[in-house]
Amino acid sequence: MDRISALRNVEDAIRAFEAGESDLAGTERRVVTVLRTYATEFEAEGRTVYRATGDEAVADTVVVAESRAAARDRVRTLADDGPRSTSAGDATQSDDEGRQTTDGRDQSADDDTLTFEVEPLG
Repeated sequence: MDRISALRNVEDAIRAFEAGESDLAGTERRVVTVLRTYATEFEAEGRTVYRATGDEAVADTVVVAESRAAARDRVRTLADDGPRSTSAGDATQSDDEGRQTTDGRDQSADDDTLTFEVEPLG
């Protein structure tokens, strides 16, 4: 599925929702299906779709990258930028770079412990 087809399918899903022919959950499923199909069939010169497997923080993350190494970097960056979960009662603070920390610990040390691999999707 090319980009234009994907956009048309998403527009059709939204149109059906607006017309009352589909509920929100059905529309969400339809849009997710379009995006997954698009990602699976994605073709661009010099870029490939990769899926991360491994630690829960990155498992099933799908990215587009020029190489396996670039995909690993992109997945790690997304994991670094993602929301950090904290247990109830933990004090949440921000470090000098605005990175969220728990109990004042530097979370960047935790980033080095991520264990994952990336494989081409499809």
